[in-house]
Amino acid sequence: MRGGGERSDERTGTDTCGSGEGGDYVEVAACSHTVRVRDSKDVTRPGPAVARNAWGTFAGYAVEEIR
Repeated sequence: MRGGGERSDERTGTDTCGSGEGGDYVEVAACSHTVRVRDSKDVTRPGPAVARNAWGTFAGYAVEEIR
């Protein structure tokens, strides 16, 4: 599901998702065994890397919560 606050970069395999208001975004990149997440405004600090299945569980829960 893509809204106005989401963008994708097929070259790097990242998706950026945010509120669209005020520039609050997170970047998500799927790697071979993990999903990496970071704040798009603070790229100096590494974001967490989570297992793909854990990210899938989280994302499914998040989608259900916003419906």
